[in-house]
Amino acid sequence: MEIGVGTEAEPSGALRPFLYDPPRMRKAGPFLILIIGLLALIVDFVPGITVPDATTGENRVIETKLGLDLRGGLRVEYQAKQAGDRIPRQEDLEVIRGIIENRVNATGVSEPVVTTQGSDRIVVELPGVSDPNAVRRLVGQTGRLDFVPLGSIQKNAGDTIDPAQFPTLFSGEELSSAAIATDQTGKRVVTFNLKDTGARLFEDYTRQNIEKFFAIVLDGRVISAPVIKNAIPGGNVQISQDGIGGYPLKEATELVTVLQFGSLPFPVEELSNVTISATLGEQFLNNSLLAGAIGIMLVMAFMLIYYRLPGIVACFALIYYSLVLLAIFRLMPVTLTLAGIAGFVLSIGMAVDANILIFERMKEEMRIGKSLPAAVEAGFGRAWNSILDSNVSSLITATILYLFGSSTIRGFALVLILGVLVSMFSAIVVTRTILRWIVAQDWSRKARLYGVSEKEFVSGIGATGRTRLRGGARSRV
Repeated sequence: MEIGVGTEAEPSGALRPFLYDPPRMRKAGPFLILIIGLLALIVDFVPGITVPDATTGENRVIETKLGLDLRGGLRVEYQAKQAGDRIPRQEDLEVIRGIIENRVNATGVSEPVVTTQGSDRIVVELPGVSDPNAVRRLVGQTGRLDFVPLGSIQKNAGDTIDPAQFPTLFSGEELSSAAIATDQTGKRVVTFNLKDTGARLFEDYTRQNIEKFFAIVLDGRVISAPVIKNAIPGGNVQISQDGIGGYPLKEATELVTVLQFGSLPFPVEELSNVTISATLGEQFLNNSLLAGAIGIMLVMAFMLIYYRLPGIVACFALIYYSLVLLAIFRLMPVTLTLAGIAGFVLSIGMAVDANILIFERMKEEMRIGKSLPAAVEAGFGRAWNSILDSNVSSLITATILYLFGSSTIRGFALVLILGVLVSMFSAIVVTRTILRWIVAQDWSRKARLYGVSEKEFVSGIGATGRTRLRGGARSRV
C-alpha cells in the first residue's frame, strides 16, 4: 500500500487524511460551526450593533454598505494638470485628494469616497447625491481664491472678474479660518479670520471705502460680493445677508467651504462623470438580488435532485456560507457593488463545486464496496487535493486582480477572495461534520438517499461484511 502526501495509515489499513482534519478539529468542529453561525446571525440581523472603526478610532454601526451603482449617486474622475513647469507628484495628488475630500465632506454628503489612481488621477464617488451639478462645480473648482476690491461697482455671484480692471488686494493664503455663526440678532452669518498681512490690508481698505463693494473671487468668478458697512480692524470679518434668518444654510455652507478649502496646488480637469439616480440604483440592486436568488435556488435544486441527502447537507452549508460571508461584509466593511455581487454568485458556484467533487468521490467509494461512513471519509480525503488546488489557483488569480485592477475590479476580487476562503470552510468543515453525524444514523443507510442503486450500494460485500465494515467505520467517526 502506498501512502500519499497528507495521509497516514490507521491500524485497519485505511487511509486517514490529517492535513485538513486534525483530531482536535474533529472534536472542535461542531462547536466552531455553532459559534460562528450564531455570531453571523447576530451581525446580520441584530440592528444597532457598533464596532470600533480602524480608520477613525470611533465606533460605527454595523450595516451593509452599498456602492455607487446600487445606491445611486455621482462618480467623477479628475486629472491633475501641469502648472507652468511644475508636474504634480504623488504627494501633490494626496494634497489635492485631501482638499477635495474636505470640500465634499463640508457639503454633507454621506460616506464620500475620494481616491487617487495612477500618477495624476483623482476619482470622487458620492453616493446618494441629490444635486450632482452643484457638487461637481464645488469639487472641480481649481481654487485660486482672491479678495478683490470692486469700488462702487456691484457684482453678483457668478460674474466674471477682469484682473486688469479689478486688481487683487490679497489672495486666499491670507485666510486662516472660516465658519458659520450667528450675529447679535440671531441671524445666520459667515465669519472668517485673516492673517496679519491680510488683516492689515483689509483694515486699511475698509476704513477708506465704507459703502463700497468687495468681492470674494474663486477662479475669476465672484462667489460673494458684500458691501462694506464699516471699518474692520483685526482681521475678524463677518458677512451677513438681508432677509429672515440671515444667510440661507446652503449658501452659507458653500461659501465657508470655498473659503476653507479653496486653493489647490495644481489645476484639475474633469475627464468623465457618471450620474446614477437613486431609483436606477435601487432597480440595479433589486435585479442583482433577484438574479442571485435565482442562481442560488437553481444550484440548490440541482443538488437536491441529483445528490439527494448529501444535497440537502450541501444546501444547508450553502445557506450557512451566505450568512457568514454577509456577516464578514458588514464587519469589515465591504462596499457591495454590481461587480461584488457577481463575485459573490461566482463564489457560490465554487463552493458547490467542492461539494460535487466530494459527493462524486463518495459514490465511487460506495460502488467499490466500502461502507457508507468509510465512503464519506474516503470521499473527503480523495477530493481534498483537487479542492485545495482549485481554490488556491482562484485565490492567486483574485489576488492579482485586487493588486493591479481598477476600483471596480478590486471590489470583485475582494468579494471573490473572501468567498473562496469561506467556501473552503463550509465545504470541508460544515458539510463533513454534518455528514458524519448523518451516516451514523440507521435511517440514513438507504441507497436511494444517495442517488445510487441497491446493487451499487452493497456491491461486492455480503451482509456480514457490510455490518462489520460499518461498525468499524463508525468507531472511527
